[in-house]
Amino acid sequence: MSKQRILVADDEEGIRESLNLILGEQYELVFAKDGEEALAKLKQESVGLLLLDIKMPKVDGLEVLRRLNGSRARPPIIVLTAYQSVELAQEAIKLGARDYLPKPFERDEVLLAVRSALTTTGAGS
Repeated sequence: MSKQRILVADDEEGIRESLNLILGEQYELVFAKDGEEALAKLKQESVGLLLLDIKMPKVDGLEVLRRLNGSRARPPIIVLTAYQSVELAQEAIKLGARDYLPKPFERDEVLLAVRSALTTTGAGS
């Protein structure tokens, strides 16, 4: 059985590496350094989940959410942010994100959120 593919969009290399350590064994990870690259990769590849940082250069996470609104190929999205702002989280959820993980995150909370997002959409089965 092939691994479920997850796109990780975050401008911080350390966060990408952490998520690779946490998720790399169970899932196939694709990485983007900013929102522009994430949008391009979503057009090229099918992914079961998008882990999306809010604060990124070029195109930020909220703009990615806006651009994906209404897209049929839109995967479930979990927003990652170091800015523990309730307003940003609410805005992201309003724009269609299914979950919100503040940085720094715990290994178990990432695994739980990812599993939950993939299971609810049927993509994880």
